[in-house]
Amino acid sequence: MSEPDATSLPDERRRFRRIAGAGAAFQGGTAAVDSATVVASLVFQLTGSAFAVGFASAALRLGWLLPQLVVGYLAERTDRRMPFYVFGAYGRAACLAAIAVLLWWGSDLPQFNWPPVPLAVGFLVLWTLYAFVSGVVAVPYNDIVGRSIRSEARSRMLAWRFFGGGLIALAVAGFVNLTIDVMPLLLAHAAIFALAAFLMVLSSTLFVAAGEPAMPERRPDHSMPQDVGSFLAGGWDVFRDDTRFRLFLYAQWLGGATLMALPFYVLAASERGIGAADIGILLGAQTAGALMSNPLWGWLGDGAGKLTMLRIVAAVRMIPPVIVLGLLETESGLIGFALLFIVIGAMMNGVTIGYLGYLMEISPDDRRPAYSAYFNALASPAALLPLLGAGFVAVISIHAVFAAAILAALWQVYLLSRISRLPGQAAP
Repeated sequence: MSEPDATSLPDERRRFRRIAGAGAAFQGGTAAVDSATVVASLVFQLTGSAFAVGFASAALRLGWLLPQLVVGYLAERTDRRMPFYVFGAYGRAACLAAIAVLLWWGSDLPQFNWPPVPLAVGFLVLWTLYAFVSGVVAVPYNDIVGRSIRSEARSRMLAWRFFGGGLIALAVAGFVNLTIDVMPLLLAHAAIFALAAFLMVLSSTLFVAAGEPAMPERRPDHSMPQDVGSFLAGGWDVFRDDTRFRLFLYAQWLGGATLMALPFYVLAASERGIGAADIGILLGAQTAGALMSNPLWGWLGDGAGKLTMLRIVAAVRMIPPVIVLGLLETESGLIGFALLFIVIGAMMNGVTIGYLGYLMEISPDDRRPAYSAYFNALASPAALLPLLGAGFVAVISIHAVFAAAILAALWQVYLLSRISRLPGQAAP
């Protein structure tokens, strides 16, 4: 991994560092409030309800996706997108700080011992607000980064972001374990959310300090949508007329089908006698795989091209389900599954870097907010595919979900190869 070369303008090098640093701080902040671990555990402690845990996870995903069409429409009509980012980025940090204060007020200290129901309801309301305010950030972030970082440097920037973010996330995990060990439950989580809020403020400040480049001139054939209906109709036009966009969307749906197996790798490990005490080792292996793979994905995306990287990542998606099917047929123990999770971590980093880089690549500079909004809204049904995976496990067997993931990855490779053969649309 390397930064832009010496021929780059000083402003570009400065933006590269600040945007990568902002992303790393954001990764650390999200690790502190991870919906699958920290938040799920806290919500269950507050409510004892599995439904409430599911609601917290669903609210986060829904809140990220739903605002994007609205923000995309509004951003298309302005010459500056940074105000949208400022509102969403500092707004979500404020929500996390409010949750920290709420948990402190509701802690076990006698003067602040709240009844459990108001505390739980207050937390879920603030968490839902955090999710929806966070959703404002995606569209302006993609647009500003797309205009700030040259195409041939974007994958390296994302790789630096995830590498630095992985290191911060390891430190955050240590902080989480320490605070929960030495402090009362609610005070510990108040400290964790306060740390997350601090990292979000740091991330926002670094990104704002990078600045927003001047807007490109609008293409002569680009007419600004006059109302929401016209904007939504424009999404249908993009889907119908832009073959590369449409095939990439189909490939993203299939990518979601490969990832529906993710929750079941731990279940497969448990079938081979790997218990809850070993989950930390598997998570550590996954983080290590993500960190080690960053130089490879950064080099591939900028050196070989975004589409080439996506095709390689699609092939890599087949490796974890193939490995786990083999592990299920052998007596492999913790070492075998640790190696599996190293591959999963590397794959997931490639998936994220490849998706973000290629979406920026296929979005016209003067229409990037709209393209981001259209794509993420249309891709959102793939988030429900883990429910289909659970059906495979319940009705057929755990082997079926991994076999389905392999088939989906093969189909995705085929679709991405079709994009590379489009006339006049060579792989960027």
